[in-house]
Amino acid sequence: MVTTTARIPGNHLMTGLLGQRDEFLRLVEASFPENRISVQGNVVDVEGPDAETIARLFEELVLVLESGQRLDAAKLAFTIDMVREDMRPSEVLNSEVARGARGRSVRPKTAGQKRYTDAIASNIVTFGIGPAGTGKSYLAVALAISALQSHEVNRIILTRPAVEAGERLGFLPGDMMAKVDPYLRPLYDALFDLLDPDGAQRLIDRGTIEVAPLAFMRGRTLNASFIILDEAQNTTPEQMKMFLTRIGFGSKCVVTGDVTQIDVAGGRSGLVGLDDVLGDVEGVSFIQLSRKDVVRHRIVADIVDAYEKAEGKELDGRPRLRP
Repeated sequence: MVTTTARIPGNHLMTGLLGQRDEFLRLVEASFPENRISVQGNVVDVEGPDAETIARLFEELVLVLESGQRLDAAKLAFTIDMVREDMRPSEVLNSEVARGARGRSVRPKTAGQKRYTDAIASNIVTFGIGPAGTGKSYLAVALAISALQSHEVNRIILTRPAVEAGERLGFLPGDMMAKVDPYLRPLYDALFDLLDPDGAQRLIDRGTIEVAPLAFMRGRTLNASFIILDEAQNTTPEQMKMFLTRIGFGSKCVVTGDVTQIDVAGGRSGLVGLDDVLGDVEGVSFIQLSRKDVVRHRIVADIVDAYEKAEGKELDGRPRLRP
């Protein structure tokens, strides 16, 4: 039986580490049921087959707390997952990619999200592929705002295909922009969460931030722009080619999508099989996110997993670019 000890540097960290009424300690014990964890003062003794992993978990949690962050049940769960995969959660959770409204830090919460944000930083075109709730769009918008604020780009362009999912655009009230506005609403939501609503609206009114349906991109050359194509699984191959050839000098592009949610007529998605076409192009990166990167309520990850099992996909939940 393996026995090890983790010494916490200071009693002031113990409440944040163990949680109110030892809530976090109980979650760790439930995650490693074959081990015994005992705490006396600032010393954590662990006995069991996972003793070394648990000791490393506490060391990583201390590093997160020392950075000024607070633990919660979700963050602890992600940290446990990363430690089990022999990763360094502190390097992921302490990495700030942007600052939102009122100075709130935007950080990756999973190793997959960290790979995604790193890829965006180091490539011209990044494809973020994964299920709902993995933060694909939100992190892309956060990085776009950061690039705008640091004058790396002059404008942000957010676009989505307007796919008729059960409703026909012609039956919706208003002019064309009013008809497609519901399709663009998730992008507005991310903007208003990261910027105060008045500031975001001023940037939109000045044209510094443009939110438009994909059809409005045709014939344009987008220079010095941070361009985000959301819900890209609902583009046709022709639309995808049209969009990617809009990229001009000094621009960066992020394409997000979930190949398990294709609504485009005939199922001819411009995202499917694209890694075979562009996988060898320098400056283009494909990042796969999985159910382990879902940062909504934990039940969302379980729902994603259940659907993927029912559809005969891989049990680890990794979506495929090819059906």
